[in-house]
Amino acid sequence: MKLRRAIKDARSEGELFRRRAVAGFVLILLGLAGLIGRYVFLQVQRYDEFATRSENNRVKPLPIPPARGLIYDRNGVLLANNVPAFRLEVVPEQVKDMNAMLAQLGRVIPLGQDDLDAFHKQLKQSRRFESVPLKLRLTEDEIDRFAVNRWRFPGVDVVPYLNRRYPFGGLFAHVIGYVSRIDADDLNRLDPSRYKGTTHVGRIGIERSYEDVLHGTPGYELVEVNADGRTQRVLQTHPATPGRNVYLSIDVRIQKAAEVAFDGRPGAAVAIDPRNGQVLAMVSVPTYDPNLFVDGISHADYDALTSAPDKPLLNRALRGVYPPGSTVKPYVALGGLELGLRTPQDTVLSTGTFYIPGQSRGYRDDRRGGFGTVNLRTAIMWSVNTYFYKLALDMGIDRFSAWMGKFGFGKPTGIDLDGEASGILPSREWKARRFKQSWYPGETVIAGIGQGYWAVTPLQLAHALATLAGRGTPYAPRLVMATQTGVDQPKVPLANPPSGPSLVTSQGNWQAVEQGMQMVVNDPRGTAYGLGKGFPYTIAGKSGTAERYSRRTDAYNENKSLAYLASRHRAWFEMFAPAEDPRIAVAVVLEEGAWGASSAGPIARKILDAWLATQPDAPPDTPLPPGGLPPAGAPPAAPAGEDQPAEAATQETPP
Repeated sequence: MKLRRAIKDARSEGELFRRRAVAGFVLILLGLAGLIGRYVFLQVQRYDEFATRSENNRVKPLPIPPARGLIYDRNGVLLANNVPAFRLEVVPEQVKDMNAMLAQLGRVIPLGQDDLDAFHKQLKQSRRFESVPLKLRLTEDEIDRFAVNRWRFPGVDVVPYLNRRYPFGGLFAHVIGYVSRIDADDLNRLDPSRYKGTTHVGRIGIERSYEDVLHGTPGYELVEVNADGRTQRVLQTHPATPGRNVYLSIDVRIQKAAEVAFDGRPGAAVAIDPRNGQVLAMVSVPTYDPNLFVDGISHADYDALTSAPDKPLLNRALRGVYPPGSTVKPYVALGGLELGLRTPQDTVLSTGTFYIPGQSRGYRDDRRGGFGTVNLRTAIMWSVNTYFYKLALDMGIDRFSAWMGKFGFGKPTGIDLDGEASGILPSREWKARRFKQSWYPGETVIAGIGQGYWAVTPLQLAHALATLAGRGTPYAPRLVMATQTGVDQPKVPLANPPSGPSLVTSQGNWQAVEQGMQMVVNDPRGTAYGLGKGFPYTIAGKSGTAERYSRRTDAYNENKSLAYLASRHRAWFEMFAPAEDPRIAVAVVLEEGAWGASSAGPIARKILDAWLATQPDAPPDTPLPPGGLPPAGAPPAAPAGEDQPAEAATQETPP
């Protein structure tokens, strides 16, 4: 039986097609409407946002680090400058495999382990789109080899920059300090907006203390880049503001003469203008080359510096502490006058040994048998211990420490350098805090001659001497005397008013002490006679010799070689000139010196000679000793009145 074919319904099919066509058309219209709506949304409503994004993909801001301010001496001699150099920088987000890239790059340009360590540390703290320095101070050969292989290292580029340089090397290392590469710790403490693009920061010395002045403010430039991130052209430039230049009060001629005078022997010297507190020279020997630190010192060089027995990294002028010995005697003498305990005419009998009333223990003088009857001036001239034993005992430790504290002992001087040591000023409170013990009269006695617990820095002694030379008016020591916004701009002096009222109430008191210090240098009986010969101005000074070790025998150092004495003594000398109207005060310590006058004295005299050569009003045709040394007749060993160190006693049994 045949199936019957269904009759085709053309009308129904046509209707179905029309419905489907209409639905399709509606869908197309909806799609177009959605597309147009999205287009309007992106191109009209959010035009600014997406235009900015697009521009950011094409235009990239690059930081312009500021040029670091220059450092000059007081006469405009350049002490720290900036020299052009090139470095490798890496943009992390453009490097797919950092380790592989570094390995390949190391075969083109040698990368030391120090470079890699510094890079990885800073990489952890940086954002991926910021450039990170990889290797500093590229040589011309390294730049050429990288240029040939540049296509192999996307995200790596050679960038010019200004590198810090110290033309005088170690001469100013302990004053200026140095800059070095910014590390991860620095990134946590530094303001990122001020240090964007900057690779170095001040570490110690003036470079650190005046970092805010020297650094400046960064700028930026807008550059057009291609799809690989390469710069095509510069669109805008907003220049950086350079750091201000700094002028030190130090004179390079005096500084150089001071360092040469030490002849490599460990010690320190500080020279200050007592009229304003300006530091004219500040030397610590031995020293080091600060240029080694600028681009990252090698492990070998750093180990050599830190393991050296003479400690070249130690700033002895600022942080070295030593017993001052007899150099404190002029300040003690002035205290006796100002406190009304003595007059310049009062006398004391020196028999060779001083005894505290009621005690059997004796404290020796510097000459066997003593000096006889002495007054204030001759006690300073001969450095008679007995005079100052008795005076310190009469003052008592409380008045003694209070008076000596006015000269700045036992606390930082306030110099414009970080890291200054405080030293130790013997006092009842200090001992109770340090040792939980009471104070004994014997400790007061030896404090009067700069022994016992005493510890001062060369800077503290120079500051105290400048205060004394300035007739008691104290000024905080200052290294920076002016700043400058540009080489073509005038210098702006920095004010340094007195830090307190004068300590001297009677000029007669000051003159008595000053005359005693004149006699030290100019009287044939003085402990440093000869140091003033050939100098056109009158010099006032005081020697000091402090033992490095306490001892119980060999009280007068008789028949001992200079080498033996030098191994046991710290040699001090302090002097100022002209004595009647002081313009320079110098303190010198030699870590291994037989006697203060014969060992440290010639160094101080050479500093005065160098200072004299810088003075436009110096008397003409002044005969100076060869090399600034004292005359050949200066005694090599201590004369009868040289200040030999007394036996250091830090504790006694109470009676």
